[in-house]
Amino acid sequence: MTIYTAMPLELVLEGMQNQPGPFVEASVQGMTVQLVPVAPGIGRIVRLVAAPLDCYLKAEYAPGQLLGYLPATDAVEFRNAT
Repeated sequence: MTIYTAMPLELVLEGMQNQPGPFVEASVQGMTVQLVPVAPGIGRIVRLVAAPLDCYLKAEYAPGQLLGYLPATDAVEFRNAT
């Protein structure tokens, strides 16, 4: 791999070995959503894994938005926390 950059290589490659945080995948209103837990019962949307096409255009399901959710049993139920 060749990288051409004016920045020091240490800054460019910083954090490359770090693993991404713990992700939780759950169903919400017929969609599969990938979340990063922020606090008990609250998660930040990372991405929509499987959803109807119109859901990708809704601001409430954009990456970075917070969703409130109940503790998981067999099925996880979510409600919008924003």
